[in-house]
Amino acid sequence: MRQAVTVSLPKELKVQLDRMSKREHLNRSDVVREALQQYLVRQDFHTLRRGFMLDAQKRGIFTDEDVFRVVS
Repeated sequence: MRQAVTVSLPKELKVQLDRMSKREHLNRSDVVREALQQYLVRQDFHTLRRGFMLDAQKRGIFTDEDVFRVVS
């Protein structure tokens, strides 16, 4: 079930949103929904990456060569 969310945008961002919506033949909601999905996936990736990097550093893995050494 979808729920409405109200978002305030600076004027120029709204102009860009409208321009993109028209160019892509999508409504504003579709463009914002896709952009938000991409943003959330990217944030999840960065969170996972930070965790993996901390774990790797604890294991003494800092460079590509360290990775190759461990997996070889």
